[in-house]
Amino acid sequence: MASLTKAIRRTFSTSLSPIKTMSEDLYKERNLKKLVSKFKQYSNVTRFRTKTGIYESTVHRLVSAKKLKWVEEILEHQKQYRPDITKESFNARLISLYGKSGLFKNAQKVFDEMPERSLKSVNALLGACVNSKKYDELETLFEELPERVKVKRDVVTYNIMIKGLCAKGELDKARGLVYEIEKNGLKPDLVTFNTILGAFYMNGKFDDGEKMWDLMVSKDVKPDIRSYNVKLVGLMNEDKESEAVKLVGELGSFELKPDVFTYGALIRGYCEKGNLEEANKYYVELVKSKSAPTKAIFASVISSACKKADSDWVLELCKDVFKSKCHVNVDLLQGVVDGLVKSSRIQEAKEVVHLGKSNDYHLYKLNLPSDD
Repeated sequence: MASLTKAIRRTFSTSLSPIKTMSEDLYKERNLKKLVSKFKQYSNVTRFRTKTGIYESTVHRLVSAKKLKWVEEILEHQKQYRPDITKESFNARLISLYGKSGLFKNAQKVFDEMPERSLKSVNALLGACVNSKKYDELETLFEELPERVKVKRDVVTYNIMIKGLCAKGELDKARGLVYEIEKNGLKPDLVTFNTILGAFYMNGKFDDGEKMWDLMVSKDVKPDIRSYNVKLVGLMNEDKESEAVKLVGELGSFELKPDVFTYGALIRGYCEKGNLEEANKYYVELVKSKSAPTKAIFASVISSACKKADSDWVLELCKDVFKSKCHVNVDLLQGVVDGLVKSSRIQEAKEVVHLGKSNDYHLYKLNLPSDD
């Protein structure tokens, strides 16, 4: 512990602000055990405890590494700080972080121990319930918590419930809540509609999605790029490629620009239909737009290019993966290597292996086939 304290002191001997220095030190720390120790020590600094983003990113790293005990360790550590732990906003953050970690019982314990609670903490616990995928408990909490805390639901409360119902696959119930919002003197907002639109369009219920779209417009809720992106997914799923392309071309008239998810909807849609030429076309447009392809986009185009035995494009795509530092599944890249070897392109296969091993993001098991 003494050596760690010295290391932390050395961290502050820079020209950066103390909080920024702490943040960068945690970001660069690869040893997760040391990360936890440093986080707990930095938590002694009052201003550090106000930085939600640092808490979010640290917990996300630990969850990704399946170190839930360490998530619990750093969050339980926060309960010693007063007056922070007596404030609802601080507790709501802990509830949310526990929810995102799948530790709903811990989130519920924080809620039960709070000295004062309002609608903010009710919504935080409902959100934690959804993020923890405790859908069976959600409806009970939705009904009981507002009465227990003596608060009235707001549109955020309903949006959380709609999200949970959509995730559970109960789309009719979710749609019913959209109408119930207004019956209770509230107004559905963009989050309400985007949530339900995404569920309909992405689950093959295009006509239901269109009806909800018309309702959104009738309520003077202006669609954003996310609204159009889920509609694009619906159009591609319905084999309405020409309508999807037309819609993208019209985005400018709505004062919107295509983003990575816009291109992703078209690329993945064309890949699923085996139309590699059109997928390639929109992949090029995506790259030109200066947006970095997502993991899902890379997976779609690389898999499709492999099926079509387009080795040249596959090789270029792999280089784009390494250049963008995107953490794709190593099995995907291993399939590329195996395909290149099968096509007697040994040198290119070796190049992919070399690039994979020289980039520090979990690709160390990438190898040439053993019979080579």
